[in-house]
Amino acid sequence: MPISTVPYTTVDGSAPRLLDVYRPEGAPATTPAVLLWHGMAPDTRFEVGALAEETASHGLTVFVPDWRSDAPDGGRAHLVASLRYVRENAAGFGADPERLVVAGWSAGAGAAIGTALRADLTDGRLPKAVVGIAGLYWRPARSTGTVPLEDLAEATTSEVPVVLIHGTADTAVESHHSRDFLTALEKRHWPASLHEAETDHAGIIMTAYDPELGHCVPATGADALRAGRETARILAEAALG
Repeated sequence: MPISTVPYTTVDGSAPRLLDVYRPEGAPATTPAVLLWHGMAPDTRFEVGALAEETASHGLTVFVPDWRSDAPDGGRAHLVASLRYVRENAAGFGADPERLVVAGWSAGAGAAIGTALRADLTDGRLPKAVVGIAGLYWRPARSTGTVPLEDLAEATTSEVPVVLIHGTADTAVESHHSRDFLTALEKRHWPASLHEAETDHAGIIMTAYDPELGHCVPATGADALRAGRETARILAEAALG
């Protein structure tokens, strides 16, 4: 369970969105920070809650905001505002904003990767690392409005390590998309890695899709639990390394 749920204010005139904070008992006084963005469905931060809690158990403070993909700008104002909120308020939750990893799942993956490729998005304050989970990188990122593959081709520096995670049984976003992006990163001599697991689009974040509810719920199957825990471990490694 999150230790706190707080509102953060956007700049597009829409109502404040909510953000959950996860932090384990007995954590160090100051931990690295992880900002974790959910996928396409609007205001579904609960879908990545299990992954956030598991990631936090490694001694991290994890911030999980709602954002609306159906907003006129595709959610860009919400995503940028949540990033700004974490930068400005992480210390109040015992997290170091200078040791920030930005991660995202599905549509959130491209958004997270965009923060490494577009320094203007963060006023030059690049994250420590970015993690894309089951993402597409040839479409405009929700955080930037530009295509990660195109931004990569124009990038002049490669300061931020990129970590890609994907399920080999993913039929919603096939795993070759992450492999193709890894190849593009390697051609640019960008520090990057890809981790694959035998699970699907939902299982990679320790969930299962419930067709009756129309959203993902915490997983009970062994494969998804195993894959989600490995995703959390990789996230923690990016933050603690």
